[in-house]
Amino acid sequence: MVVPGDPAVNDVNGVNGRHDPVDRMTSGVGGWLLLLCLMLLVGQPLNLALGAARALGALPMRGLPLALVVVGQLMVAGIGVGAGLALLGCRRGAATFAKWSLLLSAGMDLFVYTTPFLPNNRLPGTTPIFIVASLTYYAIWIAYLSRSKRVRNTFNAGI
Repeated sequence: MVVPGDPAVNDVNGVNGRHDPVDRMTSGVGGWLLLLCLMLLVGQPLNLALGAARALGALPMRGLPLALVVVGQLMVAGIGVGAGLALLGCRRGAATFAKWSLLLSAGMDLFVYTTPFLPNNRLPGTTPIFIVASLTYYAIWIAYLSRSKRVRNTFNAGI
């Protein structure tokens, strides 16, 4: 006998009605989450490569501090690649790992913009604009990871 509202009858996903069909459409790596993965996997290393190529020309003049900053940027970019791979693989804790990666990237950007170790071509007085733009970029991605329904459905499905 079929009873309307019975979980056994309405079990679309095999989990006794815990997810509706709309949730299935907003899970998995796609949309903005895929863009974030691409930014972590391709954009951040590419940005590092271009910046390091420009900075290494000044290595004989700036010495060890410049080399240490570039190594720090390399480590932060490596963590970002790891976070991007974890997000793409839908690994447990990937969203939290990505948030930490974005925080580290924001901290590194803030350090680079406020110290004289890396050479730059910014006009005088524009550094605060670069800082605000960079921190806004990372804050938007962290807010997305914290509030997105897709991220919640993808990484909290087992909880």
